[in-house]
Amino acid sequence: MIGQSLVIGASGQVGNQIVLALGGAAVRAARGGHSSEWVEADLESMASCPSSAAMLIAEQDCQAAYCVGGATNVERCETDPEWAINTNFLGPVALAKAAINIPFVYFSTEYVFDGANGPYRETDSRSPISIYGWSKSLAEQEILSIHPRALIVRTTVVYGSDPREKSFLYSLRTQLSLGKTVRVPVDQISTPTYNRDLALATLQLVKHGASGVFHVCGPELLSRCDLAILAAHIMQLDASLVVGVSTAELNQIAPRPLHAGLSIDKLLTCIPSISMCGANAGISEWMHSLKSESTLEP
Repeated sequence: MIGQSLVIGASGQVGNQIVLALGGAAVRAARGGHSSEWVEADLESMASCPSSAAMLIAEQDCQAAYCVGGATNVERCETDPEWAINTNFLGPVALAKAAINIPFVYFSTEYVFDGANGPYRETDSRSPISIYGWSKSLAEQEILSIHPRALIVRTTVVYGSDPREKSFLYSLRTQLSLGKTVRVPVDQISTPTYNRDLALATLQLVKHGASGVFHVCGPELLSRCDLAILAAHIMQLDASLVVGVSTAELNQIAPRPLHAGLSIDKLLTCIPSISMCGANAGISEWMHSLKSESTLEP
């Protein structure tokens, strides 16, 4: 497998896009393995057994490792901090140590910021307000201190094609198709990111030998509610079923960054040819891909 790249978390929407972008040069890894063509990789287990991370890297003999997977359920992270710390921090750190001789990419989040004054630059101080953000922040700091070529990719509000159909747009489409109302926060402002663009930009950064922290996301600030309404129109569903509410009204356990989002000035300065599409173009392309997939079904 020399010359290939290891993608941990390949079953998720971002991991899948990286696999597609790598073509035949990807080794797909995830918890559970999925099939004989997949490699078993459990970040939570690596926290308590770092030797399993070392064994994984040694056995695959890859030219780069992408740590895409993690504990992304923000609510569960808040109630199960041990799971969050093991999966988002200690497991990835064990993996980074094992991959010390190859480029290592760790995917992080805008949740390392408090959301008081976005969009944020890479040089802004981290100030997480949730266990999820805290676990990611700890990982960033430790990975950068132990791995000389580590690349931290922060992103946010990722959407697009998802093999598991678990992301927000799939849920929105299902609910609206059933004529159900969907409550979406009007006060969570961010920079929505098309997952295909995220994957391609990340591979470009690795190709250019980039290291340190880079923000990779869409170019525009939108509220979650505005994103949902835009998606409803593009999907030709009833946008009036999208009900804007305050974050406080949702009674979520974990606090959310409100005025957040990420600046991509550093990314565009490093690689001017990179283009991150806006939500209108990204959602439209996602819808086109869904229609294309449906025509292939028997």
